Amino acid sequence: MISASDILNAKILIVDDQEANVLLLERVLRNAGYASIGSTTDPRQVSALHGRDRYDLILLDLQMPGMDGFAVMEGLNEIEKDGYLPVLVITAQPEHKLRALKAGAKDFVSKPFDLVEVQARVHNLLEVRLLHRRMKGLYDQIVAEQKVSERLLLNVLPQVIAKRLKAGETTIADAFPDVTVLFADLVGFTELSTQIPATQLVSLLNDIFSIFDLLAEQLHLEKLKTIGDAYMAVAGLPEHREDHAGAAAEMGLGIQGELSRFNLLRGTNFTARVGLHTGPVVAGVIGRSKFSYDLWGDTANVASRMESQGVAGGIQVSGATYERLKHKYAFLERGSIPIKGKGEMKTYLLFRKE
Repeated sequence: MISASDILNAKILIVDDQEANVLLLERVLRNAGYASIGSTTDPRQVSALHGRDRYDLILLDLQMPGMDGFAVMEGLNEIEKDGYLPVLVITAQPEHKLRALKAGAKDFVSKPFDLVEVQARVHNLLEVRLLHRRMKGLYDQIVAEQKVSERLLLNVLPQVIAKRLKAGETTIADAFPDVTVLFADLVGFTELSTQIPATQLVSLLNDIFSIFDLLAEQLHLEKLKTIGDAYMAVAGLPEHREDHAGAAAEMGLGIQGELSRFNLLRGTNFTARVGLHTGPVVAGVIGRSKFSYDLWGDTANVASRMESQGVAGGIQVSGATYERLKHKYAFLERGSIPIKGKGEMKTYLLFRKE
């Protein structure tokens, strides 16, 4: 509720070309306890005064030389972007009342003044105005908090998945027959963690992964998560794309190139192992209070093995990924290596785009 002190401390502007009317209204309102009252006999000043002081109520005469009250309200409407025009019009012309209300005025008083009526209408309009302002503030706060929540949601979920979740879907799981999964791991970062302060370690990792995030955004890969000093992304979901293997290859090359630039700028010596594998996956949202978009299936497991059994500074790909890229990229056949759960698999090291 709006308190009596809030109403009495509200800002009021009196606009009338007759000085006697201004003085009369000022005296009536001050006697009623209102503390913040301004006035002008020049209607051309009203918009500037309101733009500066944001009055809670404007008592506005309609019949004034040079600029009538209707023209004043047009100017005020350009300032009041929320659509609420805090105007109580003063008129001796009954036919102007309806026109004034249609122009946005909230109420009217007639000349000659009934002073008790003036006080009552001023009090009522100020109560409504202050309540409207409070409700708008609460609404703006809710909207701002909602935007923050949406940004946080989009930080952990793809946009199309976030929309489905907001639309009411409770179980989100999709099968994708053909994607390329990328794993990247910073070599030696675990050992470094025992040698430098925690804040410096986290800052370095944040700087590096922020570069990876920018690469993923530019190449339209979906970053899934980081696990310690490992980074996981996928091309080809949640929306299908034909060039997913090429996009993942560009991400791998970008990671190696950006790490080299990072080392030159920061005087560090980081290298990464990158692994790629192409195939089917199932992706979906898990969790209720802390959402996570993740994927499952043999493809993710093999991609992880491509990375963990790869070489520092290299990009190891499976035969499935190689078949998609062999006509566009330069490779070195590494031979067969044992992959847990898969046996011997032929792998290749990707060097550059041809």
